[in-house]
Order: sequence, then structure tokens, then C-alpha cells
Amino acid sequence: MKRLGVNIDHVATIRNARGEFHPDPFEAALFAKKKGANSITIHLREDRRHINDKDAKKICSIDNLFVNLEISTNNNIVKNALKIKPKFVCIVPENRNEITTEGGLELKRNKKKIKKIISLFKNKKIRTSLFINPNIKDIKLSKEIKTDCIEIHTGNFSNLVKSKRNFTKEFLKIKNCSVLATKMGIEVHAGHGLDYKSTKILRKIKEIKEFNIGHFIIGESIFYGLAYVIRKFKKLIRD
Repeated sequence: MKRLGVNIDHVATIRNARGEFHPDPFEAALFAKKKGANSITIHLREDRRHINDKDAKKICSIDNLFVNLEISTNNNIVKNALKIKPKFVCIVPENRNEITTEGGLELKRNKKKIKKIISLFKNKKIRTSLFINPNIKDIKLSKEIKTDCIEIHTGNFSNLVKSKRNFTKEFLKIKNCSVLATKMGIEVHAGHGLDYKSTKILRKIKEIKEFNIGHFIIGESIFYGLAYVIRKFKKLIRD
């Protein structure tokens, strides 16, 4: 059965807008788990623009909660993550000036460093994932680097779907990468920019085991409530 990962970064964004304590990402993590989320994703950015170290530590300490901690390759961030001890880590590219993650990792350029980081987490029995573009070369590099999982960046695909443009080529890129990764023994996840329509299309790719969705879920929850939106996505990826 396909899994739903709920990214709660923007609960922290709302909290930080007032510099106060509400809404609490810790409570959001508990609530999302209770309502059916299979895992919780949080991104500990270098500038701490939403999730902070205290949030990450508290959320990762919740019993029986699978937390996917997104981190950059920054040495201090890696050291912090090793101390926090999440169940899973996902290594993502990070640009201080970006509004959101703009693409996948540049694996070829950073192969040696990323391989070393993965080794550090594997020694602590923490599952590793790489956030990559839907590119066959990056799938092969991911295998060389010995990651457990990949998360395919679905931003371009999602934008095509939203703008009602032809998405067939991008869909096939995601599918072909998913098939190859699975054959190589790498678990496949997908995320970025997903909404109901784009997720419904991608669920046809049986090799994708998990969808990680954040901005749309939190935004849609303003109108319909977090419990309702989680239930709707769970039903959507299950049907």
C-alpha cells in the first residue's frame, strides 16, 4: 500500500509569523499521525525559517512516529541531525535565497561528500534518502552512493498539471526512473508541488511507495481541516 508523508513545515511558518508558540508543529505531528499520516516530514533549514532545532528534537522523540528529517549537506546541519536521531533523513539541496526547494541534488558534483554523509547515517541505522530530479543518470549515481531511497522531485510535473499543459513527457521520466530505481533495489518516493490531481495521476506508477506532501495539505487545511485533507489523500492514493 502506498504511504502518505505529511510535511508540517508551514505549521511552523504560521507560528513564526507572530514569533509566538501557536500553532505548535509538535502538536501538528501528533495530530497528523492520529489522523492517518504514515510519516511526518520536517526540513531543518540552515536559516531555520520554519522548523527549528527544538522542534526537530521534540518531533523526532515521539514514540512510534516515523519522522523524515530533510537536511542539506552543510556540516553543522549534518552534525545536528546525527544528534537528533530521526528515523529517516532525506538529503536535499538548499539555497538560502530560494522560496522553496527548486530542484534535485547535483549528485555528480557532490558525489563524494554525499556518499560520506550517507555512510554516517547508515552507521547510526538511520534510513537515508536523496532528493533527486527524474533523471536516469541520477538513479545510477544514487545506487553508487548506496542510498536506501530516492525522492523524485515532482515540481516540474506538478506545474505542468496545474497549468493544464502536456505532462506526458515528464510523467514518463518519473515512471522510467521509478522502474529503474526499483530494479536496483532503491525505494522510490515522490514529492514537491503535489496536489490532488497530480498525486492521482502519479499513483498509477506502482513503483512509487510514498508521497510526501506539505504546502498543499497545510493550505487546503485552512478551508477543510487537516483531518479531512489527510483522509482525502489517503483514500486517493489507496484507490
